[in-house]
Amino acid sequence: MSDSKIAFLFDLDGTLIDSVYQHVLAWREALEQMGMALSAWRVHRRVGMSGGLISAALQRETGRPVSAQTGQRLQDLHTKCYLKHVKDIRALPGAKDLLALLTKQKVPWAIATSSSLERARHALKLLGVGKNIPVVTRDDVKRGKPDPDLFLQAARNLHVDIGVCVVVGDSVWDLLAARRAKALGVGLLSGGYGEDELVQAGAYRVYQDPADLLSHLDEIGIRVE
Repeated sequence: MSDSKIAFLFDLDGTLIDSVYQHVLAWREALEQMGMALSAWRVHRRVGMSGGLISAALQRETGRPVSAQTGQRLQDLHTKCYLKHVKDIRALPGAKDLLALLTKQKVPWAIATSSSLERARHALKLLGVGKNIPVVTRDDVKRGKPDPDLFLQAARNLHVDIGVCVVVGDSVWDLLAARRAKALGVGLLSGGYGEDELVQAGAYRVYQDPADLLSHLDEIGIRVE
């Protein structure tokens, strides 16, 4: 293990990339194509979970019996619908500057996302994430959030102990996973969850977006030289 005193593990959608609502609309479109109508706000409450858990939860929300076959079909349609709008997605304010500063300060960081690599590829390109940065997607672990697997694997890929990691996420599912991994959780409001919800899920601090976090890195233990 590295002797690094701190490392950052970032969620992707809603944390570094302004893509939560594209995901919400993609899930809603997928549901509609399968004859299951559901309000967008109900879908939003599930974004951040693994695709399989979202599929099961959305089936329950619509009153349908939960079926693995239906769930897989929903996930496939969601990916198809999401990728239609991927070019409209932008990095959140301050995201690239935050990552650049951490790199300059030699603070290890990694990406840990519940998205598949197929859905995450455009976002990673927008952020300029190089091949030297560990990226853990849902394809790489047995269970997605709120299980801790993504963050635990990201820490292993950085060769650091999970106990020195700061998990930055925008959803309660990120922060529940961080708590279960025994990492420090930091919440961002840029995914649409409220501050009280993020704190209750385990956030040590809550900021508006990556730019706001960048301005307050000293509160997390980063001293910019």
